[in-house]
Amino acid sequence: MHSQIVCRTFWKESAKESVMTKPHAPPSPEEIKEKHDLEEALEEGLEETFPGSDPVNVTQPAPSRADSHVKRSD
Repeated sequence: MHSQIVCRTFWKESAKESVMTKPHAPPSPEEIKEKHDLEEALEEGLEETFPGSDPVNVTQPAPSRADSHVKRSD
């Protein structure tokens, strides 16, 4: 029983170390642009709705059956 506890503890500690000690790759240019675009969209939404009490939703919900006649741009 003691060896199982030691083994589990060692595994958990080594898993934590491996995650924490891995070098972090810098974001790709695509990731940087995507984050920047998302932040701009959020900022624009906040400016358009200020003052308001509801949070801004940057993403568009999936179309429902009732929306089949509406053309959406992605």
